[in-house]
Amino acid sequence: MAGILFALLGGAFITLQGVANSHISQHIGTWQAATITQFTGFVLAFILLLLVRDGQWRRVKQVKPIYLAGGALAAIIISSNITAIHQIGVTLTIAMVLIAQLSVTFIIDSRGWFGIAKQKMKLAQFIGIGMMIAGVIILKM
Repeated sequence: MAGILFALLGGAFITLQGVANSHISQHIGTWQAATITQFTGFVLAFILLLLVRDGQWRRVKQVKPIYLAGGALAAIIISSNITAIHQIGVTLTIAMVLIAQLSVTFIIDSRGWFGIAKQKMKLAQFIGIGMMIAGVIILKM
């Protein structure tokens, strides 16, 4: 149950962040908005790290270096979302983001990339993605 709650919170906050970033970028630019977002996110995460003090951060040497660069993807995510929101609106942007996320996860699961156990994709999953795409087409009309 906690996982579902965190997923719902994450989804809600991604949307709120996109809207806030869109407004910031209208005043100072896309990359400036991405920079502010990354910086404020770093500050909050650092404060939480100091509060938690569980010491797990010391195991960072066990993480493959390529995965440590994952945070850099956030700059691309933020700027892409800002640009999309300006051009196609919040609803369509989030719908397209969800379709892209599910499509990439299908590929990762079916190929077993990144150490993930291979999953067989079933017809129902393809139908679900197809329905989401149909939903976006309807939203666009």
